[in-house]
Amino acid sequence: MAGYRKLNRRSDQRKAMLRDLVTQLIIHERIQTTETKAKELSRIIDKMVTLGKKNTLASRRQAAQTVRFLETEENQNALQKLFDDIAPRFKERQGGYTRIMKIGPRRGDATEMAIIEFVE
Repeated sequence: MAGYRKLNRRSDQRKAMLRDLVTQLIIHERIQTTETKAKELSRIIDKMVTLGKKNTLASRRQAAQTVRFLETEENQNALQKLFDDIAPRFKERQGGYTRIMKIGPRRGDATEMAIIEFVE
């Protein structure tokens, strides 16, 4: 058994999709996606927040390999928002930085949908 979900994609497509989802979750702090993508995204975003809590040059470089450099509304990129805004909120928390709420099946193909967001 593999340690991750394949999501019916080749590895390069899957990695690109998950990078985009991680970046969008950091920027918007709440996104709607399928339940299986949300579960896989939760594993990755927890690692990114843990790197953000370390706040070293090495951890910034490791996070930069996953997080894309998209601008947010506050004139900062997603990586800066992760290290400056999101990670300090979870300084006392030991894990479980995201919450997944199921919202029912999608019209059209009946895929189970979910909302993933940061825990406050």
